[in-house]
Amino acid sequence: MSWIPYSRKRDKLAPHTRRIGIVRRVRYAVEYLAFRMLACLIEMLSVRQTARLARSFGTLMTDILPRSWTRYDVARENIARSFSGPESETTLSEQQIDDMIRGMWAHLFRVLVESIQWPRRLRLVNCREAIVFRDRRPLVKALCSGRRVIVLAGHFGNWEVSLATFGQFGFPMGVVARHLDNPYLHRWFVRTREATGHRLYLKQGGFDGMIDAIGAGGNLILLADQDAGGRGVFVDFFGRPASTFKSIALMAIEYDALIAVGYGLRLPDTDSSRWARFEIGCETIIDPREIQAKDEVREITRQYTAALEQAIRRAPEQYFWVHRRWKSEPRAGRKRAVVTAGESQQSELSKAG
Repeated sequence: MSWIPYSRKRDKLAPHTRRIGIVRRVRYAVEYLAFRMLACLIEMLSVRQTARLARSFGTLMTDILPRSWTRYDVARENIARSFSGPESETTLSEQQIDDMIRGMWAHLFRVLVESIQWPRRLRLVNCREAIVFRDRRPLVKALCSGRRVIVLAGHFGNWEVSLATFGQFGFPMGVVARHLDNPYLHRWFVRTREATGHRLYLKQGGFDGMIDAIGAGGNLILLADQDAGGRGVFVDFFGRPASTFKSIALMAIEYDALIAVGYGLRLPDTDSSRWARFEIGCETIIDPREIQAKDEVREITRQYTAALEQAIRRAPEQYFWVHRRWKSEPRAGRKRAVVTAGESQQSELSKAG
């Protein structure tokens, strides 16, 4: 599975859409109507109201619903193993782990609410009320260097706010997303993503669209913290080997692209704030020209994974611990395959983002 740039014409003519029967089409329309009504209510929520609802949601997901429904055991194991050992100053207690899981769900609730609110609220004129920048100069320098830039982030903080901020400041990106089953919801999602000048790429069709974008000098933004399966390269993430996408490093080498690792960290609410507040920062810039290691792909992958970990350690309750980041395990004695720049990009990038 691979990527194509989204267009409304292609979406309307796609076989996936043409095969929808009348019953399913009505169901999708009802779902979309219900979503838009809910969205209207969400857009009226204040920061304080959203925070209170988020705390209640965190309690619901952690303390009330059956833990098998909320993947509590996955989150607990990931947190416990990530914050023990030589990389961690202390080992977390059971109460601290529960507090982190509770905070994770509360944060995720706020991310969903803000994804609906911010397309209408965030503008350059009020940006300084909501956004604080950290180490922005290296990132701006990279974006203005004339070289391609691949911006990497993780399921940490509010990645949607970071994306919107790039668009507001005139740095359009190629964005990776899945095609939603409901075509009406999908079109709303696309309009929201592309409202600030970004270009959406879908995980279907030909790989040429994304390659053409970066080949023509465009920039890409990807979420790079998902398990890459057996074809990934294993590098340490929170002290444990995690299968990680090597196609990102391959693209950076092939197209002489800089890699910028960034984040959008939620800041504590204040009594006087009208907006949720975020710190958008650049953790590091990786230049493939400066890599001296024998295995350049592994070294680039190791560096951007370490930078993501460093960002997450700033506020671990804002990381999505329920996904199976360490699902794949390295096979003992496995022979290392020879990797060329053209191999396995299509299959791996279809999982990223």
